[in-house]
Amino acid sequence: MKIDSLLGKRYKEKPNDAKLKSHELLVRGGYIRPVSSGIFSILMPGLKTLKKIENIVRSEMNALGAQEVEMPLVQPKELWEESGRYAAINQELAKFRDRNDRGMVLAMTHEEAAVALARTEATSYKDYPFSIYQFAKKFRDEARPRGGLIRVKEFTMKDAYSFHRDLESLNKTYAEYARAYDRIFARVGVPEVISIQSDSGMMGGKVSHEYMLLTPCGEDTIITCDGCDYRANKEIATARVIAKNADAEMLPLEKVHTPHVKTIEDVAKFLNVAAHQLAKAVVYKSEKTGQTIIVMVRGDREVNENKLSKILQEVPMFADDEAFERSGIVPGFASGYGARNARVLVDESLRNERNLVAGANEADYHFKNFNIERDLPDAEFVDVSSVQDGDVCAQCGAPVKINRGIEVGNIFQLGDKYTTPMKMTYIDENGASQTPIMGCYGIGIGRLMASVIEACHDDRGPIWPVSIAPWTVSVTSIHAKDETVSTEDAARTAYRDLQSAGIDVILDDRATTAGEKFADIDLLGVPLQFVVSQKTLAEGKVEWKVRATGEKGLVDLDKITEMATEWIASENQKLIESADKAKGIC
Repeated sequence: MKIDSLLGKRYKEKPNDAKLKSHELLVRGGYIRPVSSGIFSILMPGLKTLKKIENIVRSEMNALGAQEVEMPLVQPKELWEESGRYAAINQELAKFRDRNDRGMVLAMTHEEAAVALARTEATSYKDYPFSIYQFAKKFRDEARPRGGLIRVKEFTMKDAYSFHRDLESLNKTYAEYARAYDRIFARVGVPEVISIQSDSGMMGGKVSHEYMLLTPCGEDTIITCDGCDYRANKEIATARVIAKNADAEMLPLEKVHTPHVKTIEDVAKFLNVAAHQLAKAVVYKSEKTGQTIIVMVRGDREVNENKLSKILQEVPMFADDEAFERSGIVPGFASGYGARNARVLVDESLRNERNLVAGANEADYHFKNFNIERDLPDAEFVDVSSVQDGDVCAQCGAPVKINRGIEVGNIFQLGDKYTTPMKMTYIDENGASQTPIMGCYGIGIGRLMASVIEACHDDRGPIWPVSIAPWTVSVTSIHAKDETVSTEDAARTAYRDLQSAGIDVILDDRATTAGEKFADIDLLGVPLQFVVSQKTLAEGKVEWKVRATGEKGLVDLDKITEMATEWIASENQKLIESADKAKGIC
């Protein structure tokens, strides 16, 4: 490829809407162009990198014995009605009617299509287990697309689906996919991606892991422990909260006047106590039964509504005025004390805490010396708050760490969540009809490309690993007015030799400044760069530079191809060795 033929401009200026470095560099480098909010066109440099990532993923999927298929983006609504997700997913799922007035959807994921395909083909126990996978466009109507390719509406995903007769088989395949994922991330240059326990969300199932690239710019909160390698998404993470006042003697309950003092901050200031000495009450209402639900947490913590949803087996909704009145709860002065016909849940953060401040369920009054064991003996202790700094690991007791991360992949054990409602069956050895179980495994290809940039960049541009760089090698000629030997001719000869050796090379022989040429090559993130100048050609040599390290040197003009071949092989070997160390989920 010659850079003067490359469609797409490269810019010095940062786009106004780019908050993440990957977004900035993908636009500046001519990899992507916005079409609409969360929708992008991909230019040649971006597409080359995406295809190289796809090929790495494909090789690992094929090594597992998975079979590549292709399933449609546009699907009849009946498939999604079978699974129950047509009604369950509202705004994110794009729904429309075709010219025959038939309800259709744009698939945001392909579980339904995978089951519809597999149930027509895998009708005997002899067909199991098996896996299918694809690289396919998805559409998810995100409310707030952001971060360039990190969160978009239209995206390409590798999604795989495995089908099994029993849990033992699913567990074995799940572990194989987990190790394959670690290999994939190592081979694309981000071995620091970690697997964490996660919530299954709309996908369903009981076991799931997310693959996270830890980075300060990530939108997910990750809890980790160095003591025992515990890793979990904040949505489900657990930890032990160290009580602040566990050894104190219980003091008599005392009601104090707190006129117009309702917030945690105001109560703490009015009574001259720390926030952790308060018992905060958050009041909800069950949509299923109408019952009032009072959740009490330590004043310096927040209710984790994802955890609460799992406890209640429904999405919590805040209580209305009728629920407060029916249960005798006074807003701003609420607690579980004296509440009527209400379910009282007390977070583990309050276990063993003594002499707290809590609402008295009376306007303008709070209790001092409130003790859960004595004053709310029938309350249910549950883990319903989010993990915070200062908590300790529930498994080993070491301090936990709070990190930020970008999700680059996920795996789920779906069980029969889709196969049962969609009536997928097979005939076993005894002629009986059985329902298979399944797993699913996703990697967002565009998001992974952007995540590699987040992990590997400098102010000049991406620092691509050799495995996914749009061009592995560049040849740049630096023209001098008084040339005795043509740098352009030498550069073009080197370019053709590298091409003949099968090396993915880009040539910059434009009649422009050296600064512009170097800036463009760095924006393209070329790992190994050769510069042909009059000064070095006088000695029969060419300057080389490694993009990632800044290492430089000279090589004989006729040895460029040999050096490039050996260097690329060495760098690829390092990536393979890193992948071979993959250990799967913790």
